[in-house]
Amino acid sequence: MMALPSWEDASLGSKKRVALWLVSVVGEGNLFTYAKLRDAFPDTAQIDRRLRDLRPDGWRIDTAREDPSLGMSERRLVSVGDLIWEEGAGQTKVQDKDKPSSTRRREILSRDGNMCRSCGITPGQEYASSFETVQLDIARRSVLRPDGTTAVELITECRRCRVGGPDLEADVAGMLAALARLGTIERNMLLSWVKADQRDFGTVELLWAEYRTLPQESRSRFREALESGRQ
Repeated sequence: MMALPSWEDASLGSKKRVALWLVSVVGEGNLFTYAKLRDAFPDTAQIDRRLRDLRPDGWRIDTAREDPSLGMSERRLVSVGDLIWEEGAGQTKVQDKDKPSSTRRREILSRDGNMCRSCGITPGQEYASSFETVQLDIARRSVLRPDGTTAVELITECRRCRVGGPDLEADVAGMLAALARLGTIERNMLLSWVKADQRDFGTVELLWAEYRTLPQESRSRFREALESGRQ
């Protein structure tokens, strides 16, 4: 096998050097961190971007979004793509048809009210009990339609929801069947929420939702207080 060029050869350009570093130092299937990448290229600006630029060339580099077992700063080189350091490699690439364009992305974010359609959180907020700031992305949601077919539709989700539920399927057929069983008052109430695209939950509903998240021992204490009438 022909020897690889050195990833330390500055004449190759930062993108090719990153690719060579991944092959030579990290190895296919292994973990690395952005800190190690930056340590390897201390004088190269935006080295993180050069890493992302490899994906259109067929390089699969997983983050916690694709692999929940990874930490926030960890990455895994799953598979090597085009050998872009070779002459003529990576010159012409067809745009990923499954990836929405920047214009389409903005349209989806605007359509979804610039909030996660799974949990309702908005960009810039911090998740409860953490200092992690919310970032929104475009996810693909499998949708079961009334005719029995399954389609994939684009939806706005935060990173946590996207990582935690990649296999979710929306059952529109089931929702329509449940809608048909609602009375007039319930339908009108639901219609008002749908038109406003929001609903303000009462104190009792918020307490119920929080109660459901408690560990069993705490749930028992809360139930005892509720049954006894004490606070």
